[in-house]
Amino acid sequence: MASGFFALLDDIASLMDDVGAMSKIAGKKTAGILGDDLAVNAEKASGFVSSREIPVLWAITKGSLLNKLIILPIAFLLSAFFPLAVTVILVLGGLYLAYEGAEKIYEFFVPHEHPKEEKVKTYLTKKEILLLEKEKIKSAIITDFILSVEIVIIALGTVVQEPIWTQVMVVSIIALVATAGVYGIVALIVRMDDFGLKLIELNGKKNSISDSIGRFLVGALPVVIKSLSVIGTIALVLVAGGIFVHNLEFLHHWLEALPAIVGEFLAGLVIGFLCLLVVMVFKKVLTVLRPNR
Repeated sequence: MASGFFALLDDIASLMDDVGAMSKIAGKKTAGILGDDLAVNAEKASGFVSSREIPVLWAITKGSLLNKLIILPIAFLLSAFFPLAVTVILVLGGLYLAYEGAEKIYEFFVPHEHPKEEKVKTYLTKKEILLLEKEKIKSAIITDFILSVEIVIIALGTVVQEPIWTQVMVVSIIALVATAGVYGIVALIVRMDDFGLKLIELNGKKNSISDSIGRFLVGALPVVIKSLSVIGTIALVLVAGGIFVHNLEFLHHWLEALPAIVGEFLAGLVIGFLCLLVVMVFKKVLTVLRPNR
């Protein structure tokens, strides 16, 4: 009886070791997409009245957790009964990531006019402000759903050959850590300028240490968000390229002579621009078939 109990403990310890090791691997695979996740969510959570930033961010965080509660069971069921679907979804997700990265690069190097937006009213009623807030929260949660699918599938792709319980534990850990990590950092980012202003107002002396640090934090906020956007774009291409290289055998053979990071970036970039070209042609065709009335 005692030997059976200790054998069970040994099995649990072995499982936890496997979970820990696989979580590190899955964490490295999904880390690339978190830069884009951070940039997107920092942008979505900013632009509110200072007192509403944290409540809005908390509402988005709860929506993110609900997204993962929906996505995780579906992903595990596919892994258990139709594992090929995980690879297919992984590659499709890679195409989306590559397209998104290529589109951002294209827009940076080839600026083009965007449709003129209607002027936003300067003075809004409390009801209008709350309605606008709800719309932004809804938009952020939808965006989070797409990013959550990508994170879960990428994490699942690293452990798809492991036993189902290892998959459940590893992917669930990655999903929860990603949510807590991303939104925790976003909370710090969106409050950076407020903290800077408090340091500036700490004393009436100009050019004091607190004043300098405060001005630095206020000025650094837009730079941080822009930097995250650049890092996120590069990460999108790299993550997508990694998905293609590791799941498409012919591509792996073509690029195996190159350093891994170069091959993955090249694969992501080329396939991304091919996807962008297809989308642009498709939009042109739709425009011709359905001219403006």
